[in-house]
Amino acid sequence: MRSHLLNDTTTEHYRRSVTEGVERVAAKLAATDRPFTGVTADDLAPRIDAIDLDRPLGDTTAVLDELEDVYLKDAVYFHHPRYLAHLNCPVVIPAVLGEAVLSAVNSSLDTWDQSAGGTLIERKLVDWTAARIGLGPAADGVFTSGGTQSNLQALLLAREETKTQDLGKLRVFASEVSHFSVQKSAKLLGLGPDAVVVVPVDHDKRMQTVVLAHELERCAEAGLIPMAVVATAGTTDFGSIDPLPEIAGLCEQYGAWMHVDAAYGCGLLASLRYRHRIDGIERADSVTVDYHKSFFQPVSSSAVLVRDAATLRHATYHAEYLNPRRMVTERIPNQVDKSLQTTRRFDALKLWMTLRVMGADGIGALFDEVCDLAAEGWKMLAADPRFDVVVEPSLSTLVFRYVPAAVTDPAEIDRANLHARKALFASGDAVVASTKVSGRHYLKFTLLNPETTTADITAVLDLIAGHAEQYLGESLDRAC
Repeated sequence: MRSHLLNDTTTEHYRRSVTEGVERVAAKLAATDRPFTGVTADDLAPRIDAIDLDRPLGDTTAVLDELEDVYLKDAVYFHHPRYLAHLNCPVVIPAVLGEAVLSAVNSSLDTWDQSAGGTLIERKLVDWTAARIGLGPAADGVFTSGGTQSNLQALLLAREETKTQDLGKLRVFASEVSHFSVQKSAKLLGLGPDAVVVVPVDHDKRMQTVVLAHELERCAEAGLIPMAVVATAGTTDFGSIDPLPEIAGLCEQYGAWMHVDAAYGCGLLASLRYRHRIDGIERADSVTVDYHKSFFQPVSSSAVLVRDAATLRHATYHAEYLNPRRMVTERIPNQVDKSLQTTRRFDALKLWMTLRVMGADGIGALFDEVCDLAAEGWKMLAADPRFDVVVEPSLSTLVFRYVPAAVTDPAEIDRANLHARKALFASGDAVVASTKVSGRHYLKFTLLNPETTTADITAVLDLIAGHAEQYLGESLDRAC
């Protein structure tokens, strides 16, 4: 069994095994003509249940054959131009190379004596991102598992900065279309059930700052503490960007921590043409970025950045066996001092490889392409009488619904749209998402693939309309 350990005596085995796996995946990617096969859980589960994990196959080729059957054959492939559903991006090759390197070396980014150069690379990327945001010379941050963890840590810092023990007095303000992790974080942080104040949005799905100002004033008058305002730069449902300069001004006026959830919109930090859409982000106290959304990185690659490095002390705990206090005076850089995690992958390497091969302009150009595609898609939907489109995109998301001319019952239209999405997924021809707008069911394109074209959008819209019309026709037949 020692022959399977990666070390100086098994490098040839490692090379052969990884090469065989890469060739298998490359062949699959080259042959994939749909984003999904349409397999159901009922079809797939018996194949996986039948595998006896206590009886190893003992051979890499045999295991890859089995993996082809239970995973690769039926995986959802985000690289396909008709995968249009969630915030999943196709990944760039330098980042995949970085993934291979970091997995093999297996550095843990909690302490210097487990990562050395990895620690400094992560710190360099944190500084680079903070500079792109404009947070100033005292900024710092740390890589995380994703936006949910980043938002949780940011709100933890905000809670501690209030210096109050009466958690029932704390209030967090977020728009009605902000990420669910704001509510989840408030619960995990021990805040009261009324802690999150939901602020309505305008027609463009941006936080209404007039209402925010009113709610902050009410908070102050009631003797409550405005702990934080969470502004979103790229909402999950609409890609909308809250008015950051106005929110920053209100946070300064009322002494509230300003957190910007830019998990989606962080791609604009590298944009060649649209960076101005997140002007005001530089005034934030903390920012969430998900490189695995709009920097074309494999999951996971994310970070939380703060304006004042000193605030990260709220996440610090010293353990004698790991990062004793004496290491601070010895200037030993332990990233665990800043992180909610202890053992942590060297995910920063993927972004490092990407920047060193492609450069920030290369990433920004790709993100600009999908933003441009969304703008074209919006024009197509606005001109198509079969569809109602909700909002002109700020990033690369389109929310719309099929509206047949002959049907006026909103509930029936809801069912037709839900059926169309389900039928499309079952066919495997395309994958789209859904959400609710004012209580009604809508469909959603999240365009993160520069290979997607307006022809793809047209084809998928025609498929949606076809499935919806078929459902409505069958529904009418049943009613008769």
